[in-house]
Order: sequence, then C-alpha cells, then structure tokens
Amino acid sequence: MVKRVVTGNYAAAFAAMLAKVDVIAAYPITPQTFIVEHLSEFVNDGLLDSAFMRCESEHSAMSACVAASATGVRTYTATASQGLALMHEVLFIAGSAHLPVVMPVVNRTVAGPIGIWAEHNDTMPQRDCGWMQVYVEDNQEVMDMTIQAFKIAEDKRVLLPIMVCLDAFILSHTVEPVDFPEQDKVDKFLPPYRPDHAVLDPKDPMIIGSFSPPEYIQEVRYQTDETMRNALEVVEEVNAEWAKEFGRDYGGLIEEYKTDGADAILITLGTVTSTARDIVDEYRAAGKKVGLVKLRFFRPYPTEAIRKVASKCKAIGVYDRAVSFSAGGPSWIEARNALYGYTIPVINVLAGLGGRDVTEPDIRLMFDKVLEAAEKGEAENEIVWIGTRGVKP
Repeated sequence: MVKRVVTGNYAAAFAAMLAKVDVIAAYPITPQTFIVEHLSEFVNDGLLDSAFMRCESEHSAMSACVAASATGVRTYTATASQGLALMHEVLFIAGSAHLPVVMPVVNRTVAGPIGIWAEHNDTMPQRDCGWMQVYVEDNQEVMDMTIQAFKIAEDKRVLLPIMVCLDAFILSHTVEPVDFPEQDKVDKFLPPYRPDHAVLDPKDPMIIGSFSPPEYIQEVRYQTDETMRNALEVVEEVNAEWAKEFGRDYGGLIEEYKTDGADAILITLGTVTSTARDIVDEYRAAGKKVGLVKLRFFRPYPTEAIRKVASKCKAIGVYDRAVSFSAGGPSWIEARNALYGYTIPVINVLAGLGGRDVTEPDIRLMFDKVLEAAEKGEAENEIVWIGTRGVKP
C-alpha cells in the first residue's frame, strides 16, 4: 500500500480508476471539475481503459450514464450543486431502472444566492430519487467509499445508483495523507461488473424505461423501496469485507464514538464529525457524559441503528448543514421519524449553511444544548440555529 498526500477530488478520481470504470460521463462544475479532469488525464495517459464522454451539460452527463449503465457496464460521473439540480429529471430514471451508477457529489451551496462553498442542500432534496447517499468525513473515506460504492450498488440485491457526498473545498481541494490500495487487492474485492439480468444489446433489442400506465408504476415504486431496504444489509456486509481486506472499518451505516454511558449524543454527517470527535474527548475528560454518532448513510436510512443508539441516552442532538424550510433540517426530520414513540428530547442544530465555518465553540454549544435537554428531560427549543446573525441560539 502506498501513502500519498492528495485532495478529495484526486482520491475520488483515482478510486474510479482502481475500480476500472468502463464509461465516464464528464461535465465540469466547481468544485467537482478536477475529478473528471484527473480521469481525463488517466485515460489520455493510458492508465485507464475507459470511454470518456465529454457532455454538453449535467443533464446530458446523467443521460449518458443511464444509457451506458443499461448496457451492463460500470459507469461513473461526478457533479455538484446546480449541476445535480440540472440532473434532477434523469436521477429518477437511473433509480427506477435500477442502474448502479456511482457519482461523487461535492456538496456545494445551491443558488440563490450563488455560492460555491459546502452545504448539503444540493443532495438532501434528491433523497427520494431512488439513489443511495453516503456522506464521508475525510479523503481516505472518499477513496475507500468510492470503491465500496460500486460493490454495494452492483449487488444483485440492490442495483441502485449511489452518491458519494463530500464537502466542498474542505475535502475536495484540501490535501490529506491517503493510503492507496493495491490494484490486485481492489480487483479481488471488486471483480468486473457482470450483470445477470437483461441489458441493452443491439443484437437483442428491448425497451427500458418506456411509458407506463398506472397499472404498473406502483409496483415499480415498491420494488425500488424494497431494494433500498435490502441495501441496509449489503452496506454492512461490504463494510465488514473492506475492513477485513484493507484494515479500515467505518462502522457500516453509522459509526459510534463513545456512546456507551452517554447522557447526550450528537448525530453528525460530513466533515463536522472530525471536530465533534475532539469535543467529545474534551467533554469526557471533564466528566461530561457525551457521545457521537457519525451518520454515514442517509439513504438507505439506518432507522434501527438510530433507535438502538437512542436507547442508550437521555437526549439526542442532530446536526444539519441543510434546511427544509419551516420544518427543520432533513437529517433531524429523519431521526425524529426513526425515533417515533421514544420520549427523549431530539434537538436540531443547524450550522455551516452556505459554507460558514463550524468551529469548536459552535460544537461545544451543540453539546451544551443537548446536555441541558438531557438534564431537564425536554428541550427549550427543538430547532437551534448556531452562529446566525440576529438569532439567539
């Protein structure tokens, strides 16, 4: 294994090369552009034998992925923000057609106003398109999860597309030491994609994704829901296999940190998790009983895992870098749904929207709010905006 210091974008591109993708559909958008640019260099230099398609828009790029994946080949693209929004129409087709496309999304603010910094309001609104979503913490996880994503998506029990979500600039443009797995070990872990279902073939024509009357569409929705639920088990299996082969265990659907004996637990996703871990250590050393849950998979949502965590504590806080206007953060909404019937307080803490820094004092305040709710048995405010001008947290 070789260790190199690389950006998250480079890690995402190199992982696709290790996965030996067959088709890459490319369209540039900040801060994702370097992913497809690196891949174009790999193809140009003869390091990767892949069809590299330069498309005229993100809508076209996803349309190309749908067509390519429907022929039974390993397919890859990447996007961010407005580009993902432009793909919206075609995302539903990839999901309902059960096409295992892998797509890193560099989470970026969606206009308006226009911004290029980290926010989850680009991917969260796509949560019901039939795509799996995993949120990563660092560049090593970008590398490892991109490879795992193919294995999960291509499993015959799943066959759904997946977004690997990484925070803009914090990961995409920042260099970190990353262990590069050997090609032969990746080949063993991830064999070539050989679908055992019918695929598009000019020699044996068929129709995929055609017009359908109401008599059939409800069954399609049921099948997508069923396979998304199947993915819960597959994610855990693939994580265990990766840990065995490469020595890095990400916990599967969620990763717990010092949750045993905790009165107050904070659920995070993305890069904020790293700072939150340090605050947990600081508070534990001071005798404060706090713990952390890194929510890795937002789709499929790990309802049972979150319920088990809740059984350990007196209050839960849920961090969001996105907001569903008038209803709170999407991650909090999902957690509250998962915890229906539980009587412990569940607080939403919103911070970092538009790419604003989420600092150590911000996270201390999050834990303090959850600790206060744990002590009182109720929350003074269910939704707390952290570091927002004119708003008292």
